[in-house]
Amino acid sequence: MNPPRLVRVAYTHPKAEKTLALVGKGITYDSGGISLKPAGHNETMKCDMAGAAAVFSTVVAAARLGLEVNVTGWLALAENMPSGSATRPGDVLNMYSGKTVEVLNTDAEGRLVLADALTKASEEHPDAIVDVATLTGAMVLALGDRTFGIMANDDDFRTAIHEIAEEVGEQSWPMPLPADLRKSMDSPTADMANMGVRMGGGLVAGLFLQEFVGEGIAWAHLDIAGPAFHEGAPYGYTPKGGTGSSVRTLVKLAERTAAGEL
Repeated sequence: MNPPRLVRVAYTHPKAEKTLALVGKGITYDSGGISLKPAGHNETMKCDMAGAAAVFSTVVAAARLGLEVNVTGWLALAENMPSGSATRPGDVLNMYSGKTVEVLNTDAEGRLVLADALTKASEEHPDAIVDVATLTGAMVLALGDRTFGIMANDDDFRTAIHEIAEEVGEQSWPMPLPADLRKSMDSPTADMANMGVRMGGGLVAGLFLQEFVGEGIAWAHLDIAGPAFHEGAPYGYTPKGGTGSSVRTLVKLAERTAAGEL
């Protein structure tokens, strides 16, 4: 078992006027923990670090392109394994933000590591935050294997990212954050639980993350659970295995931010 790490990588430009913070889920292997995944669902879980990989790749690309924007990447790295010290269903966690979270399902771990990373990223007061994660099977059920979902606390920001994804050839779709689903995460022992209603589970996860974004910061959440890892035959520029989903979109977003278009 390797200990968790929150890794900060940053590119700065002396002429930059804006800062874009990117937060990536980096679960290097996800067994589900004590809430163990069923047989047949573990074999590809090395892909659960795809969000962190996309964030790291974007920071490197921005540096190589010399973009006039500051880009900060936060990689929330951990393994999710059962052990004597593993988080248990029913545990209450004290999050970095000060909120408390009751863990109802240890396989909903991605939102927990992202929550602390979002809080930490918010402390630097960036102009915008985008988190990227292979977060929910619910998003795959909703949008399939080739399309990632986009949620945001700002409609214009969500629309801009959707249009950028379309421009660079990545399939995406804007998704809502219905306020009525928030109540399903109420907990009798904590400020909130890490799970809510099953129907609309991808949206519930987005609502959870929104709670940890700093006030006044534009934020978007990309759930790349479907397109991040391709098990079939290659097609187009998409190989078998890890696909690099969302990197094109994030790099173009950084370019637009540098140009003052966002």
